[in-house]
Amino acid sequence: MTERGDEAAERVRELTKGLGVQSVLECVGTKQAIETAMSMVRPGGAVGRVGVPHYDAVPDAQPMFYHNVSVAGGPAPVRAYVAELLPDVMEGRIEPGRVFDRTVDLDGVPDGYRAMNEREALKVMIRP
Repeated sequence: MTERGDEAAERVRELTKGLGVQSVLECVGTKQAIETAMSMVRPGGAVGRVGVPHYDAVPDAQPMFYHNVSVAGGPAPVRAYVAELLPDVMEGRIEPGRVFDRTVDLDGVPDGYRAMNEREALKVMIRP
């Protein structure tokens, strides 16, 4: 799915016959991303936030309360898991999935950030 914002929420509603989804994981941290996540969750569902948001407060939180939608999360605890999991990823024992859609070397890090900022990439994997 390549839609964003209102188009993404509309597409999800179309796919779910108007119900919305039970669970949404928002990992971008922008105001648009949380607004999109909250617009596609069904009543009684949940929105999980991973990472540090780029905004002060959850926008439009009151409607979520009245639809019994849970909105929760916190900073990604990378340091708690990286020492254990990174070797498994690097050696191919764990497949990180389709979240990583671009790979760069250390010199390519600025381009990787630019690609994510311009929505050309979801997440960029950095390989030494």
